[in-house]
Amino acid sequence: MAAVFNTQKKIVALALLALAGFTGAAQADQLAEIKKAGVVKVATFDANPPFGSIDPKTHNIVGYDVDFANALAKSLGVKLELVATNPANRIPLLQSGKADLIVADITITPERAQVVDFSTPYFVTGQQFLVPAQSPDKLDAYSKARIGAVKGTTGEQALHQRFPQSRVLSYDDIPLALTALRNGNVQAITQDSTILAGLLAQAPDKAQFKILPDLLSKEDIGVGVKKGEPALLKAVNDELVKLEQSGEAAKIYDTWFGPATKTPQPRNFKIEAK
Repeated sequence: MAAVFNTQKKIVALALLALAGFTGAAQADQLAEIKKAGVVKVATFDANPPFGSIDPKTHNIVGYDVDFANALAKSLGVKLELVATNPANRIPLLQSGKADLIVADITITPERAQVVDFSTPYFVTGQQFLVPAQSPDKLDAYSKARIGAVKGTTGEQALHQRFPQSRVLSYDDIPLALTALRNGNVQAITQDSTILAGLLAQAPDKAQFKILPDLLSKEDIGVGVKKGEPALLKAVNDELVKLEQSGEAAKIYDTWFGPATKTPQPRNFKIEAK
């Protein structure tokens, strides 16, 4: 009987050890895993200037988001691995583990916050329209128009809400949407104001287009972190605030949106702790 009892005790002990191991795996700390691997994988745009695009000389991805991704990697003490993405693929890359963070001009919304945790905003912008130069100046004039937007963006959603009678045509990226505008397939395209400004500045036919002054919506942009990773989220937030306090965040902004750019825009926000 004693032998049977001892055997049962061993079985229970082994089961408890197995359960403890499973629980530990389930509660793995992504921040610790990133530091152990020595690399952080960041999803960012490669066709959405000035946030992220391919440098024709170096063939590397560069941009506002890339500079922040580099700063975050440096603060974590690891190498940066950029994962090129488009708006529709940002969240799937994070959830599948192919990316540890999203730093890709992603707007904070209640719907997205159900599946992704967001940092404090590191950029604030708004949706505007890019239209042919001779087109009307008021947004309401496009309430029944054909309007181009990028798939998976808040601009696409805002159009359906603001102009339910419009025909929204979705494209994989903003250059494709601009091509549709040039070809007359749409009468306007919408995107973040800063992206439209950068797009127009680089367009050889920029005199044929204009950006309407009215905003379709206001956008707070944050870093996307996988749900249930408070340590990683805190590390991101802490670094963003430090970048603001040191003046580095303002320097990054000026690099891509400041006086030295073709379409300078004043910085009217600060990165603040939640």
